[in-house]
Amino acid sequence: MTKLETYITENEGRFLEDLKGWLRIPSISTLPEHVTDIRRAAEYAVEQLKHIGFERAELIQTMRNPLVYGEWLKAPGKPTLLIYGHYDVQPVDPVELWNTPPFEPTIRGDNLYCRGACDDKGQTMLVFKALESLMTVNGTLPVNVKVLIEGEEEAGGESIEHYVSTYPERLQCDAAFVCDTGMPAKDIPALIYGLRGIIYTEVEVRGAKRDLHSGEFGGVAPNPLHSLAIIIAG
Repeated sequence: MTKLETYITENEGRFLEDLKGWLRIPSISTLPEHVTDIRRAAEYAVEQLKHIGFERAELIQTMRNPLVYGEWLKAPGKPTLLIYGHYDVQPVDPVELWNTPPFEPTIRGDNLYCRGACDDKGQTMLVFKALESLMTVNGTLPVNVKVLIEGEEEAGGESIEHYVSTYPERLQCDAAFVCDTGMPAKDIPALIYGLRGIIYTEVEVRGAKRDLHSGEFGGVAPNPLHSLAIIIAG
């Protein structure tokens, strides 16, 4: 094995425990009673970045949940990679459908079960540990790295939208990596090159101003339902 592979193998248990510690924090962004947990989860991420050796690792206060920002810019002449993730998770209801407590990491077979294990603390921690391994073994990183972790991905992302639009120069990079995706199978890694978004809209179609008898006017007078179907169908 290479030195990098040896380091990863020797520290795999610690890597897993670090992930479990993060998963145990119920950082549900849509429930106000978890505001303290949200901050704890953000601070946990900051400590991970400091452990890696990032020259800058901090909480950024926002209108709602804090952002986590870190940077390591000691590779002059090399590209800059911006890494995105999120530390907030979705609610756990209905709790009765869980086989184990949602915030107690449980391993069954080859799988780790816990809220946030694959959305998105697991993927984010994986990247953290990859960076740690590279830094420890090589004493450096192959590129400059910026990290931006948010706490509202499951709740609209208002704060990160404001931050990105207000301070675009801080996030200048040559490439962005989103660690909030998946892979087809354990032995089949994937490089996701695009994600679809979502849009909400409301369409109002108006027809006759009074009731019309279907037997007399059906098929002749424009029916808003038919018009709406045409609009939706494109």
